Amino acid sequence: MLNWMKKQPAQDESLVSITHNLAKLYRTKLFPLEEYSRFQEFHSPLLDDAHFLSRPMVLLIGQYSTGKTTFLRYLVERDFPGMRIGPEPTTDGFMVLEHNEIDALIPGNALVVDPSKPYGGLSKFGVNFLNRFQGAGLDSEVLKHVTLVDTPGILSGAKQMARGYDFIGVLEWFAERVDRIIILFDAHKLDISDELRMSIQALKGNEEKIRIVLNKADQVNTQQLMRVYGALLWSLAKVFDTPEVVRVYTGSFWSNSLKNEENRNLFELEKADLFRDLQSLPKTYAVRLLNDLIKRAKLAQVHAYILQAVRSETGMFTGASAKKKIVDRLAEIYNQIHKQHNISLGDFPELEYMKQALASQDIGKLPKFKKDLVDTVQFLLTRDIPPLMQRINQEELKNNSKQIEGGIFAVQETSPFDEDFGEGANKGKGEAGWVVDEEKEKWTKEFEELLPNENGKLEGRKVKPHFVRTKLPNSTLAKIWQMSDIDKDGCLDYEEFALMMHLIHNVALEEKALPTQLPEHLVPPSKRKPKLQKNEENGDMHPSLN
Repeated sequence: MLNWMKKQPAQDESLVSITHNLAKLYRTKLFPLEEYSRFQEFHSPLLDDAHFLSRPMVLLIGQYSTGKTTFLRYLVERDFPGMRIGPEPTTDGFMVLEHNEIDALIPGNALVVDPSKPYGGLSKFGVNFLNRFQGAGLDSEVLKHVTLVDTPGILSGAKQMARGYDFIGVLEWFAERVDRIIILFDAHKLDISDELRMSIQALKGNEEKIRIVLNKADQVNTQQLMRVYGALLWSLAKVFDTPEVVRVYTGSFWSNSLKNEENRNLFELEKADLFRDLQSLPKTYAVRLLNDLIKRAKLAQVHAYILQAVRSETGMFTGASAKKKIVDRLAEIYNQIHKQHNISLGDFPELEYMKQALASQDIGKLPKFKKDLVDTVQFLLTRDIPPLMQRINQEELKNNSKQIEGGIFAVQETSPFDEDFGEGANKGKGEAGWVVDEEKEKWTKEFEELLPNENGKLEGRKVKPHFVRTKLPNSTLAKIWQMSDIDKDGCLDYEEFALMMHLIHNVALEEKALPTQLPEHLVPPSKRKPKLQKNEENGDMHPSLN
């Protein structure tokens, strides 16, 4: 029986049903073979129910100061607990950003013992790691659909850092379980250090999940960017052992003004491509889980056949010399299994890795071959998986619009642009009058110079050039427009124009967080809805303009 937790992430009912079935298939048909054949000692830890019922995950990797934490903040459009940003290595641990109604920091020790979360397997990395592992819970619409994972900044050059835990092992653990791996590079920092090289190599077998981001691309001009892009591709080609050219998304992933605007349109298009890819994760999550289950089932079968062959080769001799002979013949054993059982060599574990794993084992104590367990897994692959795959495809067609919402992914329905697109907003809160009144005279000349129409309003096409001169990203400008166009008529009157300029100059250009919606104290008095107050004498409600 599956031990389902009472508290699970809110998901689409059809998705929960499918992932429930995947978990049940794993527990009843694949888990027994893995447990018996000591699969976790050779490959990866056994899975629990939370692995199948958690949200899709995105893992960020990069050298220090490439903008990983800033990228996360850009996605959720707000600060989060434990966030630190700086040019020096500021992140010395792993942090998962998850949805929570109350902002809170959760220690790593609490995360790994919570059965409703998929981090139980991380306990094997010990106390030193758990002290550098924590969760940040925050109320973000984005995190209702996806979990984000920040990682320690990797040192550049040939420098190494004694982290006190198996950093590469933790990366491998996450790489097997996440849906996307984003590797960030800085336009001024393209060298691939020893640790970064090892980190990328640890992702082997998960290449389809990897996306490369060339961040801070607005810091260089077009000619420099062309050379930087070429140099990055050349460096990546030496690390990724694949014939395909790696897809690199180029841009500046934050809400601040662009330093060089020469490639503004390119950056917006690249950003839209990357965000479309991320937005699709909830829709393709079940497919990823199914593909991982299939790969795992095939590997478990191969693992059982390898142990069977090794035991038969051992005979009565199990000493060190006998073990060495068997390990040296492992390539021949692979070919024998390949021909005898018609299994693709691509489904076998890496040869050198398996040699090292066998060398550390007592071959005489390896578990015997159990045909019924292997046949059950074969039945899973040939009879149980196909109808489930068909059902997932049908659900995908039905839920074609299912995607990440909120944060930077919010749809800007009233933006006048053709392209996709804290503290400062609190100014004037609780004070008498409208804070923008102090600045209205300053914007009078600019409003009149833009030639409002006969209704005293400016159309979006007239405001657009004024907007673009700020060098703010289109996503930020579109959000400012949406909040400023209070009556949603596609135009700005004098008060709305003054509000727009206030949000630009006192919030966005001051690098302060934009509110998710316009606060009441920033709404022009003429556009505020009257509040209802209760008449103390007869209990009737009447409007108040205060």
